[in-house]
Amino acid sequence: MSRLLPYIFLLSTLSSFAQDMQEGFNYLETGKYAKAEVFFTTILKQYPNNKTARLCYGRAVGLSGDSEKAVTIFTELKSEYPEDFEIKLNYAESLLWNHQFSEAESYYEKLTEENKTSFPAVLGYANTLSNLKKYKKALDWVNKALQLKEGNPNALISRKYIRLGYANELSQDKKHTEALTLLDQNLVDFPNDKDTQLNKANINLISHDLVAAEKTYKALATNAKDSIASLNGLALVAHKNNKENKALSLATTAISKVEKYKDDKNLYLATQERYIQALLWNRTFTAAKEQIDQLKLMYPDNGRVLALQATYGMYTSRFKNSTEAYTTILDKDTTSFDGNLGIANAYRAIGEDMKSYEYAFKTLQFYPKQPDAEKLIKTLKKSHTPFVEQKTTFTFDNGDNEAVSVGLTSEIPLSTKFKTTFNYTYRTTKNTVTTNEATSHNARLGMDYKLNGKVSMIGNIGVTNADGFTNTFTSLIGEVLLKIKPFRLQNLDIGYKRELQNFNADLIDREIVMNNYSLNYNLGTNVNLGWYTQYMYTAQSDDNTRNLLFTSLYYSILNKPVLKAGVNYQYISFKNAVPTIYFSPEQFHLGEVFAEVVSDPQKQWFYSASAALGRQFVENDPASSTFRAEAKFGHQFSDRFKANIYGKYSNIASATAAGFEFTEFGFKLKWYFLQKPLFDQKIKELRP
Repeated sequence: MSRLLPYIFLLSTLSSFAQDMQEGFNYLETGKYAKAEVFFTTILKQYPNNKTARLCYGRAVGLSGDSEKAVTIFTELKSEYPEDFEIKLNYAESLLWNHQFSEAESYYEKLTEENKTSFPAVLGYANTLSNLKKYKKALDWVNKALQLKEGNPNALISRKYIRLGYANELSQDKKHTEALTLLDQNLVDFPNDKDTQLNKANINLISHDLVAAEKTYKALATNAKDSIASLNGLALVAHKNNKENKALSLATTAISKVEKYKDDKNLYLATQERYIQALLWNRTFTAAKEQIDQLKLMYPDNGRVLALQATYGMYTSRFKNSTEAYTTILDKDTTSFDGNLGIANAYRAIGEDMKSYEYAFKTLQFYPKQPDAEKLIKTLKKSHTPFVEQKTTFTFDNGDNEAVSVGLTSEIPLSTKFKTTFNYTYRTTKNTVTTNEATSHNARLGMDYKLNGKVSMIGNIGVTNADGFTNTFTSLIGEVLLKIKPFRLQNLDIGYKRELQNFNADLIDREIVMNNYSLNYNLGTNVNLGWYTQYMYTAQSDDNTRNLLFTSLYYSILNKPVLKAGVNYQYISFKNAVPTIYFSPEQFHLGEVFAEVVSDPQKQWFYSASAALGRQFVENDPASSTFRAEAKFGHQFSDRFKANIYGKYSNIASATAAGFEFTEFGFKLKWYFLQKPLFDQKIKELRP
């Protein structure tokens, strides 16, 4: 803005040898400040006390980049010519060059009081206020400048950028309508202005008005180069609409067009960036890696390329690589948005939540009210906030068994790595034909300790008190589970669980304790395939043993909502067959195909549903068809309270016998009874 101020004020003080300095004036007016500095240095050797030459030299020095020296020059001139208004104006402007905005504000305020009709003073004051982010007041003053000189291009440009800054501030405060109104006023002054259109589109994206964002990006395509920026934006809108194939198609078109504009580094990198992002959104990881490697050769150590490399690591679960890339970015620029927010997300992915808080706060330090950083902190805090969950279920089967269960679970995190748990369940069951009834009370205290991002341990211990129709007893129950991530995309759980057979009243009355030793393994891939396997060995107090093997091969079809399908196989065998007491075949085989859909659980309304069809083989009996289904539907009433209802049905042979049918339905309530984590003060101490 300082470069655009007219030089007519200089010409008013020219001496008789003004013609001799015309070459220097031309250098200043055409932006050749280094040449202007050399020129006026020569002049001052001949005329060291010439006010005009000194003034022009000061401008040349300041505009060449040595703003501190320029302030010194104009301070000396101001002391020598205290009443010279032109020198005062240049002194004020030098404060702007030197980023002394607070000093400039108070000085410009005095200048505008001294001369209310001085256009450069009024415009300089507006620009100073803008630099101090006092946009509302800056807008008032730039409008005053335009009243003094209607249509002045420098003032119009200043007003454009003041409106852009003010609109961004309003958007941060969620005042999206007011922000868009300001930007629309900019488009009256500068029709189809690229900066304004991009800011409008960004606000539309933040406010989730994707229709308006798409319209704005389309309006941007007024020439060949801007059409590429338009395609980049439209690809992002398609991604926000979960239309990943469309996003990749648009990005591919943009990448083909940008080849002729390689000299425009920002446009070329932005287009490459969007194309690689689109490849990642479509999980085309090999092609994305190849593109990133090519960019690294073209732009070694470029921050945007490093950010893409880190993003690739996040998508492919190479979190260590991501943290290293983000660290390199921050080593070069501690204020980098990609570096700070990126590493915050990476630390969260590897279980280092306190570091995630730290860098999310740093993001907000440099980018106040940034929505993604605020969302991350909110998500982290919610995961560390104590809650209680109440679950009520109603079950019945074709063996005339009915049961009602009421449970209460509480989780209280004491740090990001350690939390305590409590669970109490009351269950009553009866057989409507035999009239046998039984009740049980289960109470457990537990803990969950996260050693690091790869190892955690869950444990609980408690008692169950049962009252059967002929037997009353109390028994110890508990569980220990070691959760390990041995390699990338792999999870291994090793556990032991002691529990009571409580499917129906007859089983409760028999006081059969089950000691379950389990091994669960899940293998993910970057090609949407997954494999889950569970093996469980059970030793029972009635001297029976059970072997259970379950394995599932599945394929993820969609990510939003999650949609996957696959095949399952289950095998069960008991040492002793006691069919009159409980389902205990020597051999049981089940094969099935299944499909499952899960919505985003963070949305206001959420749901999930699954269904499976199969065939089961119980010992030497003829094979029979199986079907099971489960569905859940819920609502987030607030950030702290949600509820869901669910139901499920199965005719797979279970605790009674083949030909079995089982139905369950119920509801669940979850309430975060505190507004923040217990250790919130420690979290606040991480703020810069």
